[in-house]
Amino acid sequence: MAASTMKHLVQVGEAREAAEEDGGAPPPPPPAVPGLECCWDIFRMTVERCPDNKMLGRREIVDGKAGKYTWITYKEAYDTVIKVGASIRSLGVGKGGRCGIYGANCPEWVISMQACNAHGIYCVPLYDTLGAGAVEFILCHAEVEIAFIEEKKIGEVLKTFPNATKYLKTIVSFGKVNPEQKEKVEQNGVSIYSWEEFLQLGGEEKYELPTKQKDDICTIMYTSGTTGDPKGVLISNRSIITIISALREDDVYISYLPLAHIFDRVLEEVFIHHGASIGFWRGDVKLLVEDIGELKPTIFCAVPRVLDRIYGGLQDKVSTGGFLKKTLFNVAYKYKQGNMVKGSKHEEAAAMFDKLVFTKVKRGLGGRVRLILSGAAPLSNHVEEYLRVVTCSLVLQGYGLTETCAGSFVSLPNNMSMLGTVGPPVPYVEVHLESVPEMGYDALSKESPRGEICIRGDTLFSGYHKREDLTKEVLVDGWFHTGDIGEWQSDGSMKIIDRKKNIFKLSQGEYVAVENLENIFGQAPGVDSIWVYGNSFESCLVAVVNPNKQALERWAESNGVTGDFATMCEDPKAKEFILGELTKTGKEKKLKGFELIRAVHLEPVPFDMDRDLITPTYKKKRPQLLKYYQNVIDSMYKNMNNFQQQLSMN
Repeated sequence: MAASTMKHLVQVGEAREAAEEDGGAPPPPPPAVPGLECCWDIFRMTVERCPDNKMLGRREIVDGKAGKYTWITYKEAYDTVIKVGASIRSLGVGKGGRCGIYGANCPEWVISMQACNAHGIYCVPLYDTLGAGAVEFILCHAEVEIAFIEEKKIGEVLKTFPNATKYLKTIVSFGKVNPEQKEKVEQNGVSIYSWEEFLQLGGEEKYELPTKQKDDICTIMYTSGTTGDPKGVLISNRSIITIISALREDDVYISYLPLAHIFDRVLEEVFIHHGASIGFWRGDVKLLVEDIGELKPTIFCAVPRVLDRIYGGLQDKVSTGGFLKKTLFNVAYKYKQGNMVKGSKHEEAAAMFDKLVFTKVKRGLGGRVRLILSGAAPLSNHVEEYLRVVTCSLVLQGYGLTETCAGSFVSLPNNMSMLGTVGPPVPYVEVHLESVPEMGYDALSKESPRGEICIRGDTLFSGYHKREDLTKEVLVDGWFHTGDIGEWQSDGSMKIIDRKKNIFKLSQGEYVAVENLENIFGQAPGVDSIWVYGNSFESCLVAVVNPNKQALERWAESNGVTGDFATMCEDPKAKEFILGELTKTGKEKKLKGFELIRAVHLEPVPFDMDRDLITPTYKKKRPQLLKYYQNVIDSMYKNMNNFQQQLSMN
């Protein structure tokens, strides 16, 4: 790993130790970089320092087939940004204006964002995964005047007419515009341009860039939320430039996580700050591995759902690789894992086995990955440990929210004791826990301090757009109340154990912290994802489970159960098997009797955004899950109650 990156990560631990020694005083903010006052400076200064570095790349498509990555340099990107900025200004949109960006990650997305940064225009990302309802809400709520849109998303924006046209006056396609779209847009009093047309709109006019301050808002980033309308999180220049940390100029990043989310937005700003290269995927998850193989990134950032799939694929390959290969892999794994637990760095723990066994795994990620970073949701312990051992890379887990500008915690490299945690706080934030008595969490406990995670520092958002009431709810005396329940570990790292609002009471009066239970049951063998449900009218818990396909198929083969995956999920014996695994895991974790699952429904289709069951960051939408599975829930409780009645009659 680069010495500069290692230095930063070591500083994280030192800052935490220093904070504890002086009674919890906040660590000092990172030293100011001369000339770095806003997000535009991040890009501008890199162009001045290394104009010829490769910046943005996409795969060339020839005769319908994807070829090699083609690149534009930082200077070439800068020249295009200046043209886009001039065209925006020629339409009368200036500092403080609102510009929407809607579509999958691509070079034009980043160029449009940088044009906004240059002219002090609020960049308003629109989620690529949201439907017309949310798109219309954001366009109107943020009062978006001009929107850059992926060619195939223009139809979605047309569905927001005429309501959105109260503010929206210009549409720019990342590609072309067909005559039918042009006619419909212009009928509503809105102008529309292809990307090439728009580049020429500003002509040779030279617009002076406005002065931008650190506390100026640079983006309104809407969080999907699990209930209600999206919330517009106001992010300032200060928040983003505070987070900038060290990478290398020769690093390469694969851009596939949505730029409309703070996780990827901040990561790409970091890469741009250090003159690194950003290669874009083709927008198809089935082709992602192929894009990775061609790009050969050095940094791979992911959400747990992606890493779970990688883990499942690797497990499947090992289990079907024959006796000798399987035995060699298991011996190598046990040897390397044992040395890493004893304190060996991953590259020193089993150099011979890395060459003989694990280098094949690394080649599957392009062959050059040195750092894998997981965020947005908790990563299972067994998946994290497995990837730390077999990928020949550092695997770190981080934590943050849109409101904290992403990174607030990150685990330390080569530290196996931090498995299952998000590590210590980064140096530029202050953190404390606040007790939640109704859930039994005591922040002052000497054995295991637990409570709601509260954060303050320069990375915090500036409030919710047009929602001062919500801002006052979560920002108290400068502290942002995250709603997540954390537990300090003895090494200064934080473990996320629950969610404050996800608590309900069973009919016998027992409180259930459901997210904590889902984290525990999610570790059960054969379980990919689980939604646990209960209410005050019932005495026990039930669950809908996404079983692991490979694990269930292996069980079925051993137990004489036939049929496709969906048929297996309906089999009573399969339900009994998964319920047994959940019960075993619950008892191993010393859960109370009322916390154990009493009935399950096996769902072969993963919880997804298409059915509105999860957010784009894979958080469960509990009201929507209940509505979707209401009949299933009712049936499980009815069957259990009937069974209990029969027992009592006998």
